[in-house]
Amino acid sequence: MAERFQIARLGHRGDGVAETLTGPVFIAGALPGESVEAERHGERAHLSAVLSPSPNRAAPFVPGAATCGGCGMAHLSSPAQLAWKRALVRDALAAERIEAEVGETIDAHGAGRRRASFHARRGEAGIRVGFMAARSHDVVDLAEHDCPTLAPALKRAVAPVRALAGSLAATGKPIDAVVTATANGLDVDIRGTGKLSEPLRLALVRLAEKHDLARLSLHGERIVERRPPLLRVGRAEVVLPPGGFLQATEAGEAALARLVQGGVGAAKRIADLFAGSGTFALRLAERAAVTAVEADAEALAALDRAARHATGLKKVTVERRDLFRRPLMPKELEKFDAVVFDPPRAGAEAQAQQLAESRVKRIVAVSCNPATLARDLRILLDGGYRFGSVTPVDQFRHSAHVEAVAVLER
Repeated sequence: MAERFQIARLGHRGDGVAETLTGPVFIAGALPGESVEAERHGERAHLSAVLSPSPNRAAPFVPGAATCGGCGMAHLSSPAQLAWKRALVRDALAAERIEAEVGETIDAHGAGRRRASFHARRGEAGIRVGFMAARSHDVVDLAEHDCPTLAPALKRAVAPVRALAGSLAATGKPIDAVVTATANGLDVDIRGTGKLSEPLRLALVRLAEKHDLARLSLHGERIVERRPPLLRVGRAEVVLPPGGFLQATEAGEAALARLVQGGVGAAKRIADLFAGSGTFALRLAERAAVTAVEADAEALAALDRAARHATGLKKVTVERRDLFRRPLMPKELEKFDAVVFDPPRAGAEAQAQQLAESRVKRIVAVSCNPATLARDLRILLDGGYRFGSVTPVDQFRHSAHVEAVAVLER
């Protein structure tokens, strides 16, 4: 039975939050200031009707937007999304007792996502390829919708992923594909199949040729590489390892890189920690000597190859190291004028503790998780650093994800 709720605010996952006598109720699709009807199930409620819509409510841009898990905030206007994501960063800092002016959110959607994970599942009507529906294991088929979050080159991935999943249907397993749009075509890494027979591997090679894929891999193992899947990073060209990490949009990578480059200032000796395949290191090396530290051997090898073949770069030194278990110590940090760190969602707590005891003049922290970023910044502030700036970056339009770059100095 539907009840009436008044929406007070947005939660950090984007649900509308109604305050009731029995506690908060979370309602997906509802916006602050709205009066809605919803069927309550514990602390969650399913939206039935919007009785008084917010002026920030946006009309659905495709029929599947309301159900697709990739676009949970499609009902919120773009300007309001940017303001909300700024508030997410501000609230995370406040939770750690950090007072800082948070800059306006940079809209870094650009042409759309150049990398995404597609799910392929067999149903009564055949194989569906797309993203998971919100809070469900059902797949929203991208053949039925023109997804506005994808770059044009990545939209072309649906057909080859469907063909690959069809060929792999005999395995009886659900198939996922990490696809990256590169300068030389699509790079596809299939996951979920287990070991394949030789005839099936040959069938995949033929499909890669038919759909003109640059590279096809299975759980990171190359099945066929028809062309090196190149990505331009500053003056360098990088061939990512199969399924390797990459900033989701080209505009997002460029925005983050600009903030990082500005944050290190005139530093001549820079450490890039959690360096991946060189998103920042290769650009920073255009004007400074860089030591890139990364635990993933393939990513580090890709960075090293790119640096050695590029022209006009300062010296780039690479070191394989698990910074969660073996962070750089204050003595090791003495030789650097600036440190950049861009960890996974778990943050860089161990490394932040060592940085707090160091004398590095400038630190640039990049994060995809405002909560762990705030925790790490609290450690650095307690160690005597002071804020230069905090800037949110939005490269995941219509979602609850937000990046942020913080600059600190002594």
